[in-house]
Amino acid sequence: MTRDEARRKAEELVSRMTVEERAGQLRFDAPAIERLGIPAYNWWNEALHGLARGGTATSFPQAIGMAAMFDDGLLEKIADAISTEARAKYNALSAEGDRDIYHGLTMWSPNINIFRDPRWGRGHETYGEDPYLTATLGCAFVRGLQGKGDTLKTAACAKHFAVHSGPEAQRHSFNAVATPKDMEETYLPAFRALVRDAGVEAVMGAYNRTNGEPCCANEPLMAKLRDEWDFQGHFVSDCWAIRDFHQNHGVTGMPVESVTLALKNGCDLNCGCTYQHILKALELGMISEEDITRSAVRLFTTRFLLGTLGEEGSEYDAIPYSMVECPDHLALAHRAALESCVLLKNSGILPLNPEDGSTIGVIGPNANSRVALVGNYHGTASRYVTVLEGIQDLTAGKCRILYSEGCALSEDRVEPLAQENDRIAEAVSVAKNSDKVILVLGLDETLEGEQGDTGNSSFSGDKENLLLPWTQRLLMKRVLDVGKPTMVVLMAGSAIDLTVAQDKAEAILLSWYPGAGGGRAVAELLFGKESPSGKLPLTFYRDDALLEMPQFTDYAMAGRTYRYYQGTPVYPFGYGLSYSSFTVKKLEADRSCAKVLVRNEGAREAEEVIELYLHDEKSPLAPPNPVLCGFRRIRLAAGQEETFEIAINPDAFTVVTNEGKRIPGSGSWILYAGFGAPDARTEELTNRKAVSVRIF
Repeated sequence: MTRDEARRKAEELVSRMTVEERAGQLRFDAPAIERLGIPAYNWWNEALHGLARGGTATSFPQAIGMAAMFDDGLLEKIADAISTEARAKYNALSAEGDRDIYHGLTMWSPNINIFRDPRWGRGHETYGEDPYLTATLGCAFVRGLQGKGDTLKTAACAKHFAVHSGPEAQRHSFNAVATPKDMEETYLPAFRALVRDAGVEAVMGAYNRTNGEPCCANEPLMAKLRDEWDFQGHFVSDCWAIRDFHQNHGVTGMPVESVTLALKNGCDLNCGCTYQHILKALELGMISEEDITRSAVRLFTTRFLLGTLGEEGSEYDAIPYSMVECPDHLALAHRAALESCVLLKNSGILPLNPEDGSTIGVIGPNANSRVALVGNYHGTASRYVTVLEGIQDLTAGKCRILYSEGCALSEDRVEPLAQENDRIAEAVSVAKNSDKVILVLGLDETLEGEQGDTGNSSFSGDKENLLLPWTQRLLMKRVLDVGKPTMVVLMAGSAIDLTVAQDKAEAILLSWYPGAGGGRAVAELLFGKESPSGKLPLTFYRDDALLEMPQFTDYAMAGRTYRYYQGTPVYPFGYGLSYSSFTVKKLEADRSCAKVLVRNEGAREAEEVIELYLHDEKSPLAPPNPVLCGFRRIRLAAGQEETFEIAINPDAFTVVTNEGKRIPGSGSWILYAGFGAPDARTEELTNRKAVSVRIF
C-alpha cells in the first residue's frame, strides 16, 4: 500500500469519527472504537537492541556495541530480526486479545542522538559520537525494522529530536543552546538522513528545550522536519514531555496551553496524559477541530501502512510465534557480539590456549553478572551466559577456573554485615593461585542510564567522572599487584579512563553490554576462536580531560569528540586491535569512491574495518581533525589481498558556515585510509600509519 492510498483510507476512516473519538486516538494508549471496527492500540514499544520490556526476545548487544561493529549490513539484518519477532508476538498476542504496552508494531527506536559528552548516562543507547556513522547505522536500522514490502513490517522512530544528550537530572527543564553551525554539522545530519534516505515513519521529540523552545513543540525544528525535509510520518512526544511545558519549562501556564502549543506545532501523539485536555482546549477555542483531525489522519496513515486496519491484512500476518528467539536470531546475536568487542591492548598474551591445562582466575563484579550483559531497554532472554560461564563452558575439562566476585559494583562491601572490601582478600587469593587472571570490571544500567530508570539516583544515570567506581579501582590495584599476567575485560557503555590497566595489564578487551548470551562471545575471543574486530565509535578520554572540556551543560562542540578534541586520548575513535595484521597497500580515490588494496599479512584469517577520513586542508570552517567519511568491514584469509571499493560521504567535501549553511569546502583535501583515525595516538598504539592521497 502506498502512503497516498493509506492516507486516503485514513482520511475516510477519521471522517466517520466524532471529534471526541479523534481526540482519544492521539493518546499513546489509544482506545478501541468498536462501532468502526477499530481495535485498541498501544503505540509504545521499544526495540533498541531487541524487543524490550515485553517478555521473551532475542537479546542483541547494546546499541553502542552494535555501533562498534562498523557493519551496517549486519545491523540491518539485526533490525529485520527484531521486526520479525515484533510481528510474531503481535500476531500471537493480539489473537489472545492482548494489546498492551510493549506489544505493538511502532518501535520507539533508534536513538540517534550524538554522544557528545562522555558523562552522559544514555550514551550507550546511541551509535556514538560521529554524525556520519550515526546516520549510516541509523538508516540501516530503520530499513531493517520497516522492511522492503508493500506494508511496513514495523514502524521505526528517530529519537530524540533534535539536540539531546544530557544532563539527565535537568532534562525536564533544561535549555540546550546550540549554534547554527553545530546544529547543521553535528546535531541534525542523522535525523535528516533517517527522514530523507530511510523514510523513517516516526520522529520523537526530546524532553528539553532547544534554543529556547521545547523540543516537542519547537517551531523551527518542526518546520525543518516537515517543510525542508518533507517528513510525511507522525511526530510523538517523549513520555510526559508535554507536561513539562507547564510544570518545568514554564513556557505555558496550564495543561490546555501545553496541548495547544504541542498540537499546533505538529506533535501528533502524546506519550503521557496531557492530551486528555484536548477537548477542553477545543471548547475554549484554543485549537480547532482541524488540528485534531490532521494528527489523527497522520496516525491512522501509519496504522494502515502497518496493515493492521481493514480486511486486507498484511504479508507479515503469517509470521509464527516460533520466530521469537529462534536459532537464526540467536546466531545473529552471537555474530554481533563477536564483531562488537574491541581489543584495546594486547601484549601478546591473547589469544589464550584452552588446551594448556593452566589455572585461570576469573575475578570481578561483572564476571558473573547477568545485568552487565544487557544494558538498558532490554528484553528477557530464555538463557543468559555470563563471562564466567562462557569461560567455564569453553575450557571445561581443559583448564581449572577459579572465581571471586572481588567487590560489589560500586558499594563498599558485598555483604551488608561484613567489613569494607569483604571480597578483596578472596580475590587476591584467587590471583595468587592462578597462572593467569581475567579481571572483569565495568558498569551496568544501574550506574549509567536514563534518569528515572537508573538505580544510581545521586546523579540520575550520568557519570560524575570517567573512573571506575573506587571499589573496582582498589580491586584492580590489588590484583595487579599480585604480579600474575592479567587481562581486563571491561563491560561498560561509555568511555572509562583505563590508564592504569593500559600501563599494567597484559591485555584489555572491551565487551560493552554484549547481550544475554554475550559471555560466550567474550570467551571465544579471549581464547582465539575468533579475532576481535570491533572499533571504538567514541573517544576514550583520560579523566582529567573533563577539566579541559566545555561544561556538560554546554552544547558547543569545540573541544569534544574526535573531530574537535586536541588532547591525547587513552584510546581514539575508530581504534581497535586484531589478532592478525592488516596493511593498506594502495589507495586511489576521487570525490565519490576510494579503492583500497588491503593485505592480511598475519598468520590467521580475520575481519577488519577499513576506515576513510577526510581533512579539508585550507578551510577555516572545517573541523580541526580528519573526519570519518566511509568505512567497510572486510574478511581476508592469511596472506590474502584484495581491492575494496568504499563510497565517500559527499558531505565530507562541504563545510558549514557560522550561520549554519552548508557550502563547498576549499577544494583541497587529504583522504586517509587505514584501520583507525589518522592521528598520533592511533599510530602509537598500532605502530601503523594511515595511507593518504590528495583529492582536488
